[in-house]
Amino acid sequence: MGNYSNDFLLHELKNGQERAFDYIFRKYYKGLCAQAISYISDMDAAQNQVQECFIKFWEKRSELNEIQNLAGYLSFMVRNQCIDYLRKEKVIAKAHDSELNRSVSENSTENELLVHEFEEKLVVALSNLPERCRMAFEYSRFENHTYPEIAKKMNISVKAVEALVGRALKSLRTELKDYLPLLLLFLRMM
Repeated sequence: MGNYSNDFLLHELKNGQERAFDYIFRKYYKGLCAQAISYISDMDAAQNQVQECFIKFWEKRSELNEIQNLAGYLSFMVRNQCIDYLRKEKVIAKAHDSELNRSVSENSTENELLVHEFEEKLVVALSNLPERCRMAFEYSRFENHTYPEIAKKMNISVKAVEALVGRALKSLRTELKDYLPLLLLFLRMM
């Protein structure tokens, strides 16, 4: 599938088109995992929660009303899924008692809102990157591959990987300029 609008994808999804679901999954999965990891520090558990969200999303596809912002909707689902997971695991009810939350400021309520807002914007910003740019960035930041490894995976030169990751970082800095301290902290943590 090419670059389709959310309305088209949701329409196809409601009609049971698995290709639409696959496209949405591939486009948003890694960004949503990054968000889930900020709630649940265990990578496997975070990925499981994101997968649970996609299962629910597929199961409720016929009930989906007009969704104006698909990335925001999925981000909200992941946030709620992670909070439910943490409650079930009897982890402290405060979902963001992490380095990210402590580093931002002392005002925890305002802090949580800012972090959640940043996470939603990050998911959207990642999904807006050109596909090869996003892939190179995700290999580098989420999967910890070296540039030579990425070059081999993508069948391009190391210089091309550097350019793609550089473009991704520039785009993220521009799109998330209002959240620059959080973005820089996020990039250091990865």
